[in-house]
Amino acid sequence: MIAFERAGKRYGGQTAVEDISLTIEAGEFFVVIGPSGSGKSTLLMMINRMVPHSAGSIRVGGQDILSFRPEMLRRRMGYVIQSVGLFPHWTVERNIGAVPELLDWPQARIRDRADELLALLNLDPGRFRSKYPHQLSGGEQQRVGVARALAARPDVLLMDEPFGALDPITRTALQQEIHRIHRESGTTVVFVTHDMDEALGLASRIAVLDRGRLVQLGTPLELLAAPANGLVRDLIGQEEHGLRMLAVQTVASRLRTGETAPGEPIAASATLRQALSRMVSESADRLGVSDAEGRPMGAIAMSDLLRR
Repeated sequence: MIAFERAGKRYGGQTAVEDISLTIEAGEFFVVIGPSGSGKSTLLMMINRMVPHSAGSIRVGGQDILSFRPEMLRRRMGYVIQSVGLFPHWTVERNIGAVPELLDWPQARIRDRADELLALLNLDPGRFRSKYPHQLSGGEQQRVGVARALAARPDVLLMDEPFGALDPITRTALQQEIHRIHRESGTTVVFVTHDMDEALGLASRIAVLDRGRLVQLGTPLELLAAPANGLVRDLIGQEEHGLRMLAVQTVASRLRTGETAPGEPIAASATLRQALSRMVSESADRLGVSDAEGRPMGAIAMSDLLRR
């Protein structure tokens, strides 16, 4: 879906992004992480030409982005930022319909799409359709921002630290929502964050940047198992490393088939960290495991969580 080939960006004599070569597959949830000033947001904005690259090339869907007029390229992409950027004098419905309106969608179709997305993001269309941004909480505004970005069914969704200003409870809820929407829609997501837990919980792959350069690229488990350098180890954190390893592996990976355990089973798709939490809270040393339909699959024991 997206390919960088030796892409870079310089501002005068200062390099913001240097010699980046990577590909992002269609339907992937690709996370970019790094310390402040590492070039994360610049890399993201190079994709939709909000920041023009000054070296190398970038392709979207196999086409060089320079072959598109900037506004046409951006209409193919949703864009969500931390400050939301809703139009204050427009209703929620009109904010969501901004790009479809530019694409000359009929008003009935725009309203149907707005209602569909509001419901998808757990906002009652009847209550929220006619509200204005100042009547919404921060979390509600962010949900509307995501709905607006998804309205025209974009090929790519770009998200620049979209949940960074929210309280932890709202942030966790929105992370779960965007994970669910990605799973259901198959949209390619490029997501910038400085929060390693957020990256590990959402990503199919993670790119780590440092001073504009790519220092590691891999799945969450690959980063945890073999950090490339001290920066990656610092981002992971030594004290949290063990729990983060459990958070990126599923119960299914440690399943004891043919065994049973008393009590409510845990889903095979749950993380090992969730299994550990259940065992501690219930003073249990093993849990039954079920599939998505609730059928018994086996069991998992506390000792299984310690296996490498």
